[in-house]
Amino acid sequence: MNWYPYGEHAPFYYGEKKGIYEKHGIALEIKAGQGSQKTVQATGAGQTDFGWADTPALLAAVDKGVPVKSLGVYLQTTPASVQSFESEGVAKPADLKGRTIAGTAGDALARTFPVFLRKNGIDPAEVKVQNTDPAGKMAAVMSGTVDGLMGFANDQGPTIASKSGKPMSYLRYADFGLNFFSNGLLAGERKLQSDEEIVEKMVAATSESWTAASSDPAGAVASMAGASEQLPANDVLTEQFKATLELLHTPATEGEAPGVNAEADWRQTIATFKEAGVIEEAKDPAEYWRAPAGQG
Repeated sequence: MNWYPYGEHAPFYYGEKKGIYEKHGIALEIKAGQGSQKTVQATGAGQTDFGWADTPALLAAVDKGVPVKSLGVYLQTTPASVQSFESEGVAKPADLKGRTIAGTAGDALARTFPVFLRKNGIDPAEVKVQNTDPAGKMAAVMSGTVDGLMGFANDQGPTIASKSGKPMSYLRYADFGLNFFSNGLLAGERKLQSDEEIVEKMVAATSESWTAASSDPAGAVASMAGASEQLPANDVLTEQFKATLELLHTPATEGEAPGVNAEADWRQTIATFKEAGVIEEAKDPAEYWRAPAGQG
């Protein structure tokens, strides 16, 4: 995974518990990650069979020659957002002027934040960014030392709301003109070349698991019981998974199975991260994405 278990990961646990992976001939072992960048590198190096990671981390790795490819992005509407307590009154990008926002230097959120601001007519110099590690962002918001944080709407916000008892608001990039791909399934080139059959089975099982979990959110969340000592509370998991289900498609893929991508969306994502400086060269989608036969 990209991180320790949280609500977004429920379909994997659900698919394993319901025998979906087993039906496809896969004995699934789910391991926590330490960030998308490390997951992408480990997958490219063959240290794990498959990874679940953020698309910009994949793009950056391929840009540096890491032999890895996406098998399909599931979170096709970015959860990237500026999150703050409702009491801060941040309802539109212009409300960020003069504010201090916590971010993590060098990650995809921090790299795309200036793009988001400029797209909405704001000079990035008008918003102060306080850099900290991922865990420190939440602490900074809860202590009131910053006005908000850059994060995934299906991750930190529900946790902060649960711990503080205060409602959160979300300034979602996608609601204000900037969308790009987020998390998806990936495999190393060596796995793609040496075991095409298991790759096909993994793709089919994962898409089926996400479809099934989407139809049974309560069961999906319940399937995560005991997954980790760091597992969020059940109400937080429920909110995280609910928010995740809103991210599965773009207008180009509405009605398609989870994980089915449109080439035009790939091109938009690639162009965005070229503009943000995450990649030096905007390559063809086929360099990053193994499209199923007849797709892309």
